[in-house]
Amino acid sequence: MAPHPSSEQKKQQQQQIAIEKAEEGTMAGKVGMERVAVEVTVRELDVERDLPAVEELERRCEVGLSGDQADGGKKKKRSMSLCVEQIGDPLARVRHAPEHVMLVAECGQEMVGVIKACIKMVSRGSIGSSSSSGSVAKQQQPAAAYVKVAFILGLRVSPSHRRLGIATALVKAAEEWSRKRGAAHASMATTQSNKASLALFTGRFGYKPFRRPVLLGRPVHARWLPVTSRHRVLQLPPTLAAAAYARLLPARDTEFLPADLPALLAHKLTLGTFVAIESSDGRTAGAGAPSPSFAVLSVWDQTRSLRLRVDGAPALLRHSLAAVRALDRAAPWLRVPSVPDIFRPFGAYLIYGVSMSGPEGPALLRTLCSHAHNMARNNPACGVVAADLSPDDPAAAAIPSWRRFSCDEDVWCIKNLSDTNAASSSSDWPASAPPGSVLFVDPREF
Repeated sequence: MAPHPSSEQKKQQQQQIAIEKAEEGTMAGKVGMERVAVEVTVRELDVERDLPAVEELERRCEVGLSGDQADGGKKKKRSMSLCVEQIGDPLARVRHAPEHVMLVAECGQEMVGVIKACIKMVSRGSIGSSSSSGSVAKQQQPAAAYVKVAFILGLRVSPSHRRLGIATALVKAAEEWSRKRGAAHASMATTQSNKASLALFTGRFGYKPFRRPVLLGRPVHARWLPVTSRHRVLQLPPTLAAAAYARLLPARDTEFLPADLPALLAHKLTLGTFVAIESSDGRTAGAGAPSPSFAVLSVWDQTRSLRLRVDGAPALLRHSLAAVRALDRAAPWLRVPSVPDIFRPFGAYLIYGVSMSGPEGPALLRTLCSHAHNMARNNPACGVVAADLSPDDPAAAAIPSWRRFSCDEDVWCIKNLSDTNAASSSSDWPASAPPGSVLFVDPREF
């Protein structure tokens, strides 16, 4: 009788099956004119000519909250989920970077796939190695460095042309484009439940999962949220905000901090950087009193380029929320906590650059979240306020959120694009975040 495979062997077999499914229709040839199970051409986007076809392709591709297309495998039991619809400029997520591209794959005259990429200078954080001599351990930490990282975004393949190697052709083309422009690393994001995507990138292309940010969101209520008189909310001008972040989020302690942060803070879609402090009550702190508490965040308007929608909601829930909205309109004095019609496409305000300090820091951060909510309430297109943070960031526990509007499935993967013969272990991004480091999530790539 043949021995039963071990649990580790079963796991490896399952991973190999997933990779094979994701790679069906192996390609041959070089990037440019990619030869797969069907003849496919990969080229750069021509906005004027290709925009209608891109919009139609986006419409046909079901897209998850992280922005990746859903697994094209067997249909699963429907449950409530947040989906993304890109609107307006197809290059909105990458255009801010000086070096960006959108590649399209064509089969004959039909567009069957797209992918976007941009290259940015971002911080690696404090990456050092420990060495010991006798009983004394020394920590060697090189100066924080900004490195060129390529962000691979928006991979889409037409449902009728999947498992033909088209995704492989597009990813290889995007990596080659990035490598030629000096990118040291390539990064992409998917979700833990998208097994085919994870298998393709980690198996076929050698990406390594390394960060798991959580998206914390809550709907915009019809009512203003109260802000306590014990706290003051101040808006910082972009130049002062940049100086503040330089102290609060130093590059040596922050991963993925963009080198163009001042430009991000001054961007027209950044609605402001806000700081909350405790109101003065006339008392003078003693010499032994703790340093003043504060919280700071910035707000990004994503309603112009992205729409969210809730899919799979049961009819009872839809009718119940509609009834609550009707009651609130008919009897506003009851102050019923109604929410917008989240079953139609709605936009979002994104909170980024979150930092807090002091014993009152969490309470001050919640005040800032209420302030951001009240800003969003003035925009009819905004239905949710959300923040993307590392799960071990202390601020994550202080940000109000609803489970149905949040996501903990995001997986960031990274790959070294350097020559494998010349690359050393020091050029690899660490698999685990250095202790005390902060993960900066750029809202422009949401």
